[in-house]
Amino acid sequence: MPKSKRLMELMMTVNRKRRFKVQELADEFGVSKRTILRDLQELSELGVPLYSEVGPHGGYQVVRERVLPPIAFTEEEAVAMFFAVHALRHYSSLPFEAESASALQKFYLHMPGDVRDRIDRMKDRVDFVTPTRRGDAPCLAVLLDAAVNRKVLSVEYESKEQGAKRRRIQPVCIYANNGLWYCTAYCFLREGYRVFRCDRIRDAAFDEETEPLDLGDVRLSRRDAAEPREPVRLRAELTRAGVQRCEAELWLSKLLQVREDGSGSIDGDVPRGDLPFFAEFFVGLGREATAREPVELLQAIRAELAALTAKYREIGGTD
Repeated sequence: MPKSKRLMELMMTVNRKRRFKVQELADEFGVSKRTILRDLQELSELGVPLYSEVGPHGGYQVVRERVLPPIAFTEEEAVAMFFAVHALRHYSSLPFEAESASALQKFYLHMPGDVRDRIDRMKDRVDFVTPTRRGDAPCLAVLLDAAVNRKVLSVEYESKEQGAKRRRIQPVCIYANNGLWYCTAYCFLREGYRVFRCDRIRDAAFDEETEPLDLGDVRLSRRDAAEPREPVRLRAELTRAGVQRCEAELWLSKLLQVREDGSGSIDGDVPRGDLPFFAEFFVGLGREATAREPVELLQAIRAELAALTAKYREIGGTD
């Protein structure tokens, strides 16, 4: 086996094993222990973080994060990968912020000069626009870790209605929508699923005293997490512009129906407690939406509009 191929396969092997003995590798690759020791030295010089332990039970282990073997990209694949990571810069917070910046820098610096020149020219011609939000979400990495490893968190959450309060939650997933990060989680206080704005989570710590729930079947969608609480049917008609604005809202996907001419409707069960939110939402859509039912929603919209009218009458000073 050529040395270059052996080194690449050796890098993949030590990353997979994490802990190994020289004789094991020598037997696996059919070379001498001296050859394996030289190869390990070269891998260490290339940046693979190896640590050796002496003694009868000693050996080698990979410390810190593993280093992936080289991957061959075509020029088009390399450009696509660069812009996929480059697009994340619009978010003020990421669950892997430092790592994405480091990966992008490595990726760019190791490209051939002509590919870098092509990317530099494309930066002024293509972008993936996401609204830049001012609020940071400092707990994204902890929320993601808890969702992946099914752990319970104690978080300080600040809501508009109740201010800052401590809650115990078990995150299911995090997702970005319209420049903001959200976390779907089981709330032990409310005994049900809730969606939390991640920029309103001020701090988060693992709660070792609370037994985690088995939430393996719950996925990303905001509404898939649970059946509506106290359901009430919501119906509304949308213009084409209204459909386009609603399509940007991930949580509306299961309620949204689009017709061939581009217009559409919202039809489905929602929690009764969410009606004040929907009232504000429909007021924001203006003439692009017409709510039909329930009656409570129509009353809430009228109250919202009356409050706005009174506000601007005061400012204008006339009827």
